[in-house]
Amino acid sequence: MSYINDINNYIPKNEQETQDKKVIQEHIKNFPSTVLSRGNEIAHIASSGFIINKDVSKTLMVYHNILNRWAWTGGHADGNENLLEVAIKETYEETGVVAKPLSNEIASIDILLVPGHTKRGAYVNCHLHLDTAYILVADENDIPTAKPDENSAVMWHPVSFINKDNFGTPDVYIYTKLLQQARLWLKQKY
Repeated sequence: MSYINDINNYIPKNEQETQDKKVIQEHIKNFPSTVLSRGNEIAHIASSGFIINKDVSKTLMVYHNILNRWAWTGGHADGNENLLEVAIKETYEETGVVAKPLSNEIASIDILLVPGHTKRGAYVNCHLHLDTAYILVADENDIPTAKPDENSAVMWHPVSFINKDNFGTPDVYIYTKLLQQARLWLKQKY
């Protein structure tokens, strides 16, 4: 059960992550057989990839069809206990770009609200993603490709694009937190 150990060992950076980690741990304990599955229609584990270039000057984002805005990549665990693997797989599926982890450690823990929507002709109720995020590094010269059933565009943006003119406050908060973590890890590494 690597995902449980990874979440338990994660050291929260602030009060929000402390509270979210506690709620995620309780949900894992209360729903052990469905927490990794969309079968849990209230809340389930998901994993996201925040993709940066080597010098942290750009981030690769998708224009998300359901959210109708630019976003990071990510998706459901669907039974996979290796959440880093999920983040890397989702990144490749959604962008066509091969990305490598800056670190194998979780970079952020967040509970994300997914609004009700229709997918493949069926209504999906509003629910929560109990999200672990990883920072992934990709070559900005690789040509990204959209995944039409999930996004309509994939594009490198300068990190200055992450502001309140382009994103809501929750997204700016999370992406800024991830940029700070990426810079910290790079500083420690070199």
